[in-house]
Amino acid sequence: MSSSLEKTGVPSMEELEKSHGFPSRERLMKGPVAVIECLQEIPCNPCVKACPLGAIKVETLISLPELDENKCVGCGSCIPNCPGLAIFLVDYNFSEDEALISFPYEFLPSPEVGSIVDATDRSGKAITKGRVIKVLKNKKYDNTEIISIAVLKKYANEVRGIAIPKGGK
Repeated sequence: MSSSLEKTGVPSMEELEKSHGFPSRERLMKGPVAVIECLQEIPCNPCVKACPLGAIKVETLISLPELDENKCVGCGSCIPNCPGLAIFLVDYNFSEDEALISFPYEFLPSPEVGSIVDATDRSGKAITKGRVIKVLKNKKYDNTEIISIAVLKKYANEVRGIAIPKGGK
C-alpha cells in the first residue's frame, strides 16, 4: 500500500505522527517545540549540528532525524538550517485561542509584522487566516527567514506556510 507522501508528495498526519520527529500531544501542550516533518531518507544532518541542546539525532547520515522532545526547548535554531525546509516550531501556549507556528520562508516580499496572511497547509492550500507576529532575518540563515504567525489552535498541526494576499504585504 502506498503512502500519502508517495501518492501526492504531501505526508498525512498519520504518517507524520508515526515519525520520530513529531512530538507527543503531551509535549506539544507544554510550550514551543520543534516538529520535524522529514520523512525521506536522504544524506542530510545539518539539524543535528544546529541544535544547541542535542535534541535532534540521526543514527547514520541517511537515517531520519529523531527528536528528543524532552531536550527540545523550542529555540528554533534548527529551522533555517534544514535544507529541506522541513522543521517547524509549534507553540500551543501562545494565547488562550491561538497557537504560534514558526516556519522557514524563502520568498519575496517578506510579510510585515501585524499583517493578515493566508495560512497554508503542507500542499500550499490556504486553510485559514494568520496574523504575522515575527519576521526573523539573519545573514547567517542564508536568506531563509523565520516567520511566526498566530492561528486558531485547531489549525496548529496543519498550517505550515503562508501566502501573502495580492496587493498586500
